Amino acid sequence: MKERMDYSSAAPGLMKALNGLQNYVDHSSIEGSLLELVRIRVSQINGCAYCIDMHTKDARAAGETEQRIYMLSAWRESPFYTERERAGLEWAETLTLISSDKVSDELFEHVRQHFTETELADLSGAIIMINGWNRLAIPFRDVLGVYQPKPQAKVAELAQA
Repeated sequence: MKERMDYSSAAPGLMKALNGLQNYVDHSSIEGSLLELVRIRVSQINGCAYCIDMHTKDARAAGETEQRIYMLSAWRESPFYTERERAGLEWAETLTLISSDKVSDELFEHVRQHFTETELADLSGAIIMINGWNRLAIPFRDVLGVYQPKPQAKVAELAQA
């Protein structure tokens, strides 16, 4: 598919604001491995090929296994994720589909068992960000396949943040 519009050039102020929030999320209390799993899963739900390509590449560069990436769409039936990751993925799916999947008290209490208040706010910010990026990449058709993973030093830094 051909790119419809270069929104980065069309709205540099928007990009500056989004990149500022992205920088916060990248250095937040949530471990880099969980951030990438959430980014991939949300992008799968939204059907964002560009973001799936980007974040699977970043996850692999950071040492994520292919098996866990391949099984992400079926994480509930897979034994490869920790309880914290499962809670994070469920939170991500619910917030992504919030108009149909309301956030129940039971889900909130379950997720709170695995995340501090700061972590839950940071995780929610990460989910907001990837949903936002999906909502730019899909309609404006970001060019698929050109993204290259971040240098290993940057990926390692994100994983430790």
